[in-house]
Amino acid sequence: MPSAIVTSATGILGREINVVHKHIDLTSSAEEMAEQPKNVEGEYMFFAAYLAKDSEKEAANVNGAMLKNFLEALKVKGADKKIKRVVLTTAGAKQYGLEILADAAKNSASGWDWVVTYPNDVIGVAKGNFMNLATSIGLYCAVSKELGNGDLVFSGSETFYTKSDCFTYSRLHASFNTWAALGPKASNQAFNVVNGDVESWQNLFPKLARKFGTTMAERPPLADFAGERGLQDNKVLKQSAVEQRIDLMKWGQRDDVKAAWKKLAEREGLEHDAFEKATWGFLGFVLGRNFDLVISMSKARKAGWTGYVDSWDALSECSDELANEKVLPKFK
Repeated sequence: MPSAIVTSATGILGREINVVHKHIDLTSSAEEMAEQPKNVEGEYMFFAAYLAKDSEKEAANVNGAMLKNFLEALKVKGADKKIKRVVLTTAGAKQYGLEILADAAKNSASGWDWVVTYPNDVIGVAKGNFMNLATSIGLYCAVSKELGNGDLVFSGSETFYTKSDCFTYSRLHASFNTWAALGPKASNQAFNVVNGDVESWQNLFPKLARKFGTTMAERPPLADFAGERGLQDNKVLKQSAVEQRIDLMKWGQRDDVKAAWKKLAEREGLEHDAFEKATWGFLGFVLGRNFDLVISMSKARKAGWTGYVDSWDALSECSDELANEKVLPKFK
């Protein structure tokens, strides 16, 4: 059976690949990393680590340095002699690391090649992970219901509510990584990796409301589907400049919200610190955009990839898994 090295193996993407865990500080120098865990080797390497920063430039520099230093550390240890292919996963379809990979591949002992994957708005399960959509939106729905203040309100941009988005199920991404590592047509290529459908929160959010046993608050526009979408008696409105109806960072700090979570967690036997680990800033960003985000899988399809996941099924399955892990209450 092929062996692999996986960085960020507890993260939302890396955890879907079965591994033996060893700790290493990816922010250290190549020389320091080379002195860390022994016997780290494999035929394939999946680099799924990502460190968030305030600016895109800083994020590219920091994450590029982590990748470069880790590859250099493998070279210092002699571990790169067995590597056949390196797969880099970038977070949120970000563009960094390709030149670093290409240069390192040219100077590698084994002449390995590379693949870069671009997932987007990942749906998966990982506790306390910075870019964690399913956990945060699940907690928002559960606590909103517990507050008992009425219907569930879509917290994000009125504009984005009716626009398009593409998601990546973490398990689909893991399957894609296996295909990318072994497939000859993937060599030295970069691919978008999304589920294969195009979704909108006007479709997903009412389904979330039903799953959590609550009702959908009125939201414009789409008067033609008012009853189904929770838009009763509303006219189609022009695009709004409001990006977030609810500031989730502030919402998560409200005394009544914290009290509702404490009550819910105690009654349902949930992990008490789950709410504090929710990534409200990331969820606010995902829901607060005001533009369509449609990502093509044509390149991967032409290379032979056939995977597909329905995004609602992915979100629903992750919610069920989070309930089993006592992060969310059980669904009836």
